[in-house]
Amino acid sequence: MFTGIIEELGQIERIETTADAARLTIRGPLVVDGAGHGDSIAVQGVCLTVVERTPDTFTADVMAQTLSMSTLSDARVGSPVNLERAALVGGRLGGHIVQGHIDGTSTVLSVTPGEAWRVLRFSLSTELAPLVVGKGSIAIDGVSLTVSNISPATDANQWFEVSLIPETLAATTLGERLHGDRVNIETDILARHVERMLALSAATSPAFQPATHSRSAS
Repeated sequence: MFTGIIEELGQIERIETTADAARLTIRGPLVVDGAGHGDSIAVQGVCLTVVERTPDTFTADVMAQTLSMSTLSDARVGSPVNLERAALVGGRLGGHIVQGHIDGTSTVLSVTPGEAWRVLRFSLSTELAPLVVGKGSIAIDGVSLTVSNISPATDANQWFEVSLIPETLAATTLGERLHGDRVNIETDILARHVERMLALSAATSPAFQPATHSRSAS
């Protein structure tokens, strides 16, 4: 479990690929401190398991399914990555509940600079659109953010926006995002639970049958 508050900007140092997986070695002295074999670290919002570590780096395996649905498939040696260790029980929840189980990727549609803020608009697939609401929480590349604007439900092409403060722009990879870039997104776990419950309720409820009344002859 994570909070979406990025602890460190790391860097990919080595990539080993096989037919259906990849092994990433990532430099991140802060997140490695105290980490052990089997611990979880979120990389660009993707929960990975530490299989090896040095004082400055950790190595994790990425299976084919994760590569196919995340931007880790585009990883290159030298690429910066957002890093966060698993949340401590009893600590402050500075962001929102982030599992590190991304729903897929999204594309930057526009970047609008402001005097102090920067507004990024992202594409939103038909499947994920019902799970994103204005003023709701969303994790982009592992960063906990608030949805500042969202497309009308009637729009054929759905989108959402986030407004980034200077601290977020400087401390995460979102400050480097440009039009056309892909990012990992994870919707709010509460929204996913509600969607599942509604789907099951609709599937199991008996179809509505209008009442029929027999009227005796007078």
